[in-house]
Amino acid sequence: MTQTVTIALSKGRILDETLPLLAEAGVEPVDDIARSRKLVFPTTRPDVRLLVIRATDVPTYVQYGGADLGVTGKDVLMEHGAEGLYEPLDLKIACCRLMTAGRKDEQTPEGRVRVATKFVNLARQYYARQGRQVDVIKLYGAMELAPILGLADEIVDIVDTGNTLRANGLEPRELICHISSRLVVNRTAMKTKHRVLQPIIDDLGAAVARRQVPA
Repeated sequence: MTQTVTIALSKGRILDETLPLLAEAGVEPVDDIARSRKLVFPTTRPDVRLLVIRATDVPTYVQYGGADLGVTGKDVLMEHGAEGLYEPLDLKIACCRLMTAGRKDEQTPEGRVRVATKFVNLARQYYARQGRQVDVIKLYGAMELAPILGLADEIVDIVDTGNTLRANGLEPRELICHISSRLVVNRTAMKTKHRVLQPIIDDLGAAVARRQVPA
C-alpha cells in the first residue's frame, strides 16, 4: 500500500525559496501555486502533496499529524516551541536576523523598557538574559510604528536588509539570533513512514549541500 506524504510549506518568501529545493529533490507542484487559491497541491510524485499555510501554523500541522514534514522559520520554532518534532535540516534559505531596533540616534532609556513585538517569548527571554526589565506589547504587524508613536521604546523583529527600519526612522541595535528556515518532521511519521520520508530528507539535504559548494 502506497503511503502518502504531506509537506506543509510556509507562505511568502519561504515558499518561494523552498520550491526550488523541493524541485531538486524531485518534488514539484503540478499547479502554479502563485496563481491558485487552493491550499492543497498535488505534485509530480503521486505519493506527495503540498499544503501552503501560514508559517506560524506549520509546526502545529506537523506536530498533530496534519502533515508529515514542514518548512518554517527558526524564529517560529523558537517562539512557539517544537514539541513532537524532529528538526533534521537547516535549509539555509530565507536567512535573516532577529534584532532589537529603535529610533535612530536615540539611546535606549535606563530602567524599565517598553518593547513591541510579535515574538513575545523570545523578547522576554532575551531581555531577561540582559538583566533588564521590560513591558512587552504584542503586535502582529507594522512594528515600526510603535517607537514612532511613542507606544514602545524598542521593537524586536525580523531584519533582512534593514531598509524598512531606515525608511521609518529606525535603526537596528542588538542581534538576538540568526534565523533560517528549517525542515521539521512529525516524530510518529518518522517511524511509521520512515521508508518514504528518509529519501525525501536525504534528497533535500543533498540539494542544500550542493548550494553550499563554491562555484
